[in-house]
Amino acid sequence: MSQPVREIRHVAVFCGSNTGLGDTYEKAAAALGSALAKRGIGIVYGGTHKGLMGILADAALAEGGRVHGVINQRLFDRGHLHPGLTEHEIVPSMRVRKERMLDVADACIALPGGIGTLEEFMEAWTLNQLGEIDKPVGLYNVGGFHEPFMAFIDTMIAQKFLPPEHRNGVVLEGEPDALIDALAAFEKPVVPKWL
Repeated sequence: MSQPVREIRHVAVFCGSNTGLGDTYEKAAAALGSALAKRGIGIVYGGTHKGLMGILADAALAEGGRVHGVINQRLFDRGHLHPGLTEHEIVPSMRVRKERMLDVADACIALPGGIGTLEEFMEAWTLNQLGEIDKPVGLYNVGGFHEPFMAFIDTMIAQKFLPPEHRNGVVLEGEPDALIDALAAFEKPVVPKWL
């Protein structure tokens, strides 16, 4: 019996507005943008031309992909909007931006990034855990970047703050196509969050 496959038309991508050390993360962001576009999956992201966000968008657009930017008014006023997007929206706040991105998306991916990236990812994972959304979340584990984060999740499990099954509530992959495939095949853990 084959595993059910989710239809993923749009992915919310959370990633850094900086590029990180060296060119590893830049290449990874470009590879993900290209892979999503080649598979006909639209991207919804924070709408800027800065850092990994801009590289992701540029790579997807170069492959003919659809890129939907949701930018907050403050960043728009600073001239941070990517000029070549398929479509964009200007919203009043970061909170509204996150909500809108999740509305559009069928799944979420976090690349390496800073505290904003982690916060966006954690909110999506939490909403899935609580059953408020059913949109799989994945970490693009470039060069093992997310391993320390997953070790912290293991500490939560060991200290009885999180059921072990909920570790499987996030997809962890180091290659774009493997990540996309795993999100499409994702089955949500059904164990309650309360221990």
